[in-house]
Amino acid sequence: MGGLYRDDSFFTLSTSGQVGLVVLSAALAIIWLWSTWRLAKDRELWQRLVISLVAFALFDWLTPQIYYFYYLGVIGDLPLQVVMDLPPTPTDLLRLLTFNERSNLSFHSRGLLGWALIAIALMQSWRRSV
Repeated sequence: MGGLYRDDSFFTLSTSGQVGLVVLSAALAIIWLWSTWRLAKDRELWQRLVISLVAFALFDWLTPQIYYFYYLGVIGDLPLQVVMDLPPTPTDLLRLLTFNERSNLSFHSRGLLGWALIAIALMQSWRRSV
């Protein structure tokens, strides 16, 4: 595999491992998007934006542990450990949203999810005005 992501750890997984990771990622994204939509519904724009940004921060902070459990099941010989770090700072989130973090599928996917969460806040505003 050539290109931007050729050294990404995703490509070290078996095909079934890759499929599982994509399914897990899609499920987490859907859960986060749906939950954010429900929490932000019928609120003022600034509240929806805050909810979206908090949801993005929570995703960035909590999901590494979920992914680690997945890798633990796929790889098997990893030690059982906590991999979550301190919550992300606004600067960390801004680097993800502007795609100025490392160039890999994880960081770019999280940046796209961040923009999708922000879009939820803006779409609800658009929907109200129509």
